Parts: sequence; structure tokens; C-alpha cells
Amino acid sequence: LFDAGVIGEVGSVDAGSTQTDTLALERQRGITIRSAVVAFAIGDVAVNLIDTPGHPDFIAEVERVLSVLDGAVLVVSAVEGVQAQTRILLRALRRLGIPTLIFVNKIDRGGARTDELLAEVAARLTGSIVAMGTVSGRGTSRAGFSAFGPADVSFGDSLADLLAVRSDAVLAEYVTGAAGVPYAVLRKELAVQTGRCQVHPVFFGSAITGAGTADLAAGIAELLPGAGGDQGAPVSGSVFKIERGAAGERLAYARIFDGIVRVRDTIPLGGGRTGRVTAMSVFCDGSAVRRDHVRAGQIARLQGLSDVQVGDPLGAPRDQRAGHFFAPPTLETVVVPAGPGSKGAVQAALAMLAEQDPLINLRQDDVRGELLVSLYGEVQKEVIAATLADDFSLRVSFRDTTVICVERLAGTGEAAETINGPGNPFLATIGLRIQPAEPGSGIHFRLEVDIRSVPLFVYKTAAEFAGLMTRYLQDTLQQGLQGWQVPDATVTMFDCGYSSPGTQAADFRKLTPLVLMEALRQAGTTVCEPVASFRLEAPADCLPAVLTAVAKLGGTPLGPDRQGAVDVIEGEIPAGQVHGLQLRLPSLTRGEGLLETEFASYRPVRGEPPSRHRTDNNPLNRREYLLAVQRGVRSGG
Repeated sequence: LFDAGVIGEVGSVDAGSTQTDTLALERQRGITIRSAVVAFAIGDVAVNLIDTPGHPDFIAEVERVLSVLDGAVLVVSAVEGVQAQTRILLRALRRLGIPTLIFVNKIDRGGARTDELLAEVAARLTGSIVAMGTVSGRGTSRAGFSAFGPADVSFGDSLADLLAVRSDAVLAEYVTGAAGVPYAVLRKELAVQTGRCQVHPVFFGSAITGAGTADLAAGIAELLPGAGGDQGAPVSGSVFKIERGAAGERLAYARIFDGIVRVRDTIPLGGGRTGRVTAMSVFCDGSAVRRDHVRAGQIARLQGLSDVQVGDPLGAPRDQRAGHFFAPPTLETVVVPAGPGSKGAVQAALAMLAEQDPLINLRQDDVRGELLVSLYGEVQKEVIAATLADDFSLRVSFRDTTVICVERLAGTGEAAETINGPGNPFLATIGLRIQPAEPGSGIHFRLEVDIRSVPLFVYKTAAEFAGLMTRYLQDTLQQGLQGWQVPDATVTMFDCGYSSPGTQAADFRKLTPLVLMEALRQAGTTVCEPVASFRLEAPADCLPAVLTAVAKLGGTPLGPDRQGAVDVIEGEIPAGQVHGLQLRLPSLTRGEGLLETEFASYRPVRGEPPSRHRTDNNPLNRREYLLAVQRGVRSGG
């Protein structure tokens, strides 16, 4: 931003003066917690920069941004090197086809590495890298970066070697050209292969001194592909962030892919919802500027969309990167208000935080009167507590963090309830069959009944009926037989009926849990716990103690692989034991151990499966369920 002329003084993380870390807690801790947007120009290239967190506890912020990126800059420390989070991020970027430059930061710090760091990147991230210059004065305040140019013959040769693997044209010139491949041809092909995610140029520098940042900016303009976008096309965009304004109004951060959005426009939000834009700010020249329109290629902060949610499309549907790019949270905790009279205020505040981060999955246990949230890690607790204190003047504490399990279907089951049947007070007939589905596939609903049996005087179309039934099923399967979510299943409706004109949508909504849970009971479930894969480096003489600790924590190590004086152990460990291993590792390895972990899968729990306290109306118990919903049940049905 300083090089682009947007700010007059370089910000500092340590001093809490960075442009994009605006939260008080971000400035205090020196980390990014919430994604932030800033726009600037590099020559005639307009750049919208979204600064995202690097800490693994805030990976959800990164996930929401990935769907709107044209390119990325992955930052690696010259001292700490490639970390577990670095590997997770680059794998996601490559899988999604997002062109990525690598910036090696902190070359001015003691212990900074260059050639060794490049070898580490090649070994642990990707071998398709090319260093774009050399570092001088490494590890000192005078550290600098000099970009390679046409006169650097060795750079041209190594670049030709790398690019020729994927370019017949470069290969032909490489083989037949007496003077080698022209430098201009190499730079053009480098941009092409970078845009295809086949090559990752590596720049070095220091964010604190500004060394190398101008070269990085030039690389962004030259090597990352510019966005397309047709201003004359129907509006198409995506909401990647939600926050609240000073007056409590909902603000939606949206990337516009095509078209123009104007103040007072009414925009489709998906799912039949619409919203009317009452005001907007467009990001340009380092800040958000009030405007009356936003055009394709820009990012805006929109007001007036009171029903908008993170991930909503704006306008015409667009082929977007869909689904979860990272694993969901595997931990949860109970939020405990400091005062008995503040529970309502805490719940309202947490609901606002859930708008910004839907993956915290705020839930209320009505039986115990508890509020629960999902987490990626312990640092998230501190952030939630500090946010509630700073923004809402609310004090909270937390219970011990527990692991979130899931339930997998053990077989197929089916059940049915008919109108006027025994114990059915609802004016609806429902027959459901539930079957296992592939992990990660979600809940799918199949309607296999005569369309005449669907109450189309209640639901406008069969598609609307199917859509609402899918929602009823998803809501019910948030809690399986043991109280854990059933994330993947295929549910088929094989029987359906109604009473005209008495049947209402509520009859289907309230009867569905009873039928579905009985079908689930027939199918049976297996409780599965999240498992993390790990890579652990430790001095060879510490190996016995490390292996013993891993085994006691339920891990299954493989190896070791001897690498000089260090042993590398890989394997799997229950996700709930990762924090314990992290705490024990320093004492087991004299502070020399390194641990990388990443969510791997879910596996059946060994021993007695844990159960989770139900927060629904317990449709497993007909009498308890009907008593809970009886106010909505008509007599005589």
C-alpha cells in the first residue's frame, strides 16, 4: 500500500498500525482474525486485496474468500519456513485452480534462510517454483531483494528448463535456438503457466522494511491473470463477508463478477429471497468510498440486504467454487455468561458473531439452558471472549473443549406414519427410507411418489415441496441416535398423503422428525470421531519417549524415517488429543520437536461410543416429542 501511494507510512504488526488489521484484538495480538479488503492500483492494473488470517483457528475466514479470488499471494516466513497451515492453504489453492505467488517474508530477521528455504518449499509444498531474484544482507536490517532480469543468463536457463516441461513452443526454441529462448518469450510463458497454477514464482522481502515489496507488486500485475467481467451482462456476484455497522445494520461484502449494481436495485439472493440495496461503499484508493453503483470486477460493501447470508449469490447464478475447501470445526464448547441475567444478551451477541462466521454453529440446549459454539481451536475461545467484552460489554467463560463426533449410517432403514394412524396427530402421511451415502456428499432427498399425493394447495410446486422436505431432513439429522450429526445420507420418500383442505405445511414439518428418526433407528448408526494426520520431527534420541506419548494418546505412528539427527514420524491421532500432544512435545524433545497436523477423516470410536445431550424435542421418544410440539397440533387430526 505504501509503494502504491495509498498510505504515507508503512504499518507495523508489532506496533498495531497495519491498515487491514482494524480490530483492537488484532492489533493487540499482532494477528489477522477477520478478513479485510483494501483496493489500490499498480500502474494501470486495479487490485482488490483481501487480507486473510494465517492462524489455523480462523481458517473459516480463508474459506469464505476463496470463492471470489482471481489470484493469491501465499506468505512464508524466511525463519519459521513451511508450516502445516502453509501446506493446507497451497493444496486448497491448487485444487481450486487459483494462481499463486509465494512471498518469503522476514529476510531481515536473524535466522532468515534463502536457498535452504527454497529447498524446503520444493520438498514440502511444490517443486514447481522459480526464485525471481536474489537476497543480499540476509538477517540484517539492510536485507534487500534484487529481481532477475534479461542479463541474468543462469536465471533464463533455469526458467527455460522449468517452462519447457509444459510448453512445446519453449521446448522447440530451447532445442533449436542457437541463442536460447528469448527472455521476452520466457516471461510471457511464465505468466501463462502461473495463470494455470503450473508454476509458482517466489519473491523474497521484508514487510517491515519494504524490501522486495515493489517487486512483488510488479509480479502481481504481470503474472496473476486479470479478472474478466461484462458490465453489460446481468448482475452476478457473491457475498463473502458479513459484519454489523455502527447502528447495528447488516453490511454485506460482495465481489461483483458481471453487471452493475446500483443503489435502490432489488437483487435476487438465491432461494427465492431478494434484497434492496439502500447504500453502498466501493473499495478504491485504499479505502471504502461511498458510491451509487459498483461494476464488474469491483468489491463493495452493501447496505439494506437484511436477509443476506455469507455465501449468498447476488443476481444471476454463476459457476462458483462450491463446497467446503477445508475440514469443518471438530471441537465445541459451552459459553457461560458471567451473570445469570445476561444470557439473553450473550445469545444475541453470539448470533451476530454467527452471521460473520456461520461455522461457529451457535446452538441452544433448551433443556440445560446452555449455549454451545463450534471451534477450530483454543485461540478462538479467547477471540470470542474478547469480542464479546470489547464490542458488547459482556463477560463470558467457557467449559472444557470437547470433540465433535458424527454418526455414520450402519445400514438401511424405513418407517411410515399415515393419517389417522395410531399415535399420529398430524394430517399427513409420510414414508421415508434412509440409506448410507458417500462421506462428504451431504443429505440428498428423492421424491418417489405420485405427484397427486403431494398437497400442492399448500406447496406451490413439487420442487418447493422437495426443497422444504430437504430442509426438514437436514434439520432433523443434526442429531442422530446418539445426538451427533448424521452428515451424509440419501432419504427417499416412498409414501405421501394429505387431507384436503385441513393439511398444512406444519403437519409435514412436525411429522418428518418422528418418521425419519424411526427409519434411522432401523438403519442404526456408528459414532465416528475426527482423526488428524500428523507429521512429527524430533531428535533421534527422543524417539522412544515421543512414540510412547503418541501411543498413550491413541495415535498410530508410522516410521520413523531417519533424516540426519532427526527422526520424522507420520501417522494418525484422534483430533481431541492433538492439543495434548502439542503441550507435551516441548518437554519430550527439549524444545526441538516440530508437529504438523491436519484433519484426515472420521473413524469409528473405539470402546463405548460417546453421546451428546439432545437439544431438539427428542423425536426418538414419541410421547416427549408430541408433548413438546403439542401447541402446534390440532385436535381431532
